[in-house]
Amino acid sequence: MLSDVNTLQWLYGSMFKSRYYEECMEKAYLEGKQPVFNMANGPVPGEMHLSNGQEPCAVGVCAHLNADDAVFATHRPHHIAIAKGVNLKAMTAEIFGKKSGLSGGRGGHMHLFDPTVNFACSGIIAEGMGPAAGVALARKLRNEPGIAVAFIGEGAANQGAFHETMNLAAVWKLPFVCIIEDNAWGISVSKTDATSVPRNDVRAASYGIPGEYIEGNDPLAIYDAAERAIKRARSGQGPSLIEIETYRLAGHFMGDTEAYRPEGEKDELFSKDPIPKFRKHLLESGTLDETGLKKIEEAMYKEVDDAFEFARSAAEPEPIEALEKVFA
Repeated sequence: MLSDVNTLQWLYGSMFKSRYYEECMEKAYLEGKQPVFNMANGPVPGEMHLSNGQEPCAVGVCAHLNADDAVFATHRPHHIAIAKGVNLKAMTAEIFGKKSGLSGGRGGHMHLFDPTVNFACSGIIAEGMGPAAGVALARKLRNEPGIAVAFIGEGAANQGAFHETMNLAAVWKLPFVCIIEDNAWGISVSKTDATSVPRNDVRAASYGIPGEYIEGNDPLAIYDAAERAIKRARSGQGPSLIEIETYRLAGHFMGDTEAYRPEGEKDELFSKDPIPKFRKHLLESGTLDETGLKKIEEAMYKEVDDAFEFARSAAEPEPIEALEKVFA
């Protein structure tokens, strides 16, 4: 069981920062979209997928990674980007479509790229699998440090890209880890209605690699499982597959009425919110006291507030810039 105080503080701080970031993003996103919802309105147009509830998946894995390690995330990427160390000001400016964004405002929230920490994401389901395996192959062929991690949702484990990538990663013994965030819903389709196996970790056996399933959205259990998988990847033993039971506390996207959820499901999920649970654990274990926790929280509030202030005040790109950095 993890006992390093600095790591525990980082886990909690990163989770808290991610949640506050999403709360601020929700408010910004809804500006101009009420009382009649129109996703084209407001300072942040387009779709928005919040990661509230899934923070443990990101921090438990990324705690073991460094800048040489590549991470490919999903269309719900903010918690993973934050845990990987993506520049928060540039990331927020990108989501606001500003010139100082990661990609000059061209990509938006589902296409965040930060080469300084080897982070990328995509709005296409399972799209990160192939590029992650490609990075892992390059690291192996060049004998360079670093591994690759692909985060996908449980619905993406039914895509061809998942199976093809897992097979090749196993055949070539790539330094690769696949993390499946199982929030039980692929948009509005229940996992039980779309997947032939109850848990995707069992699929690892068909590729001859280890598979683990982590219950309870527990950041410490995720941390331990990720440590095993990442050590295996770094030592040249090949890939691993980890599926994590997690909870999507928001809709699939902002504006989702979530009519597909059974009555009472959301109330039950909020009762298992991982952030207050982890906070309570840190207090009861004596790892941190209220003063220490509030110090961490105040620092996270400031970092996020500064990022949003930066993004709102940043310059808009010139219209002609839409034609730049585009392959014809």
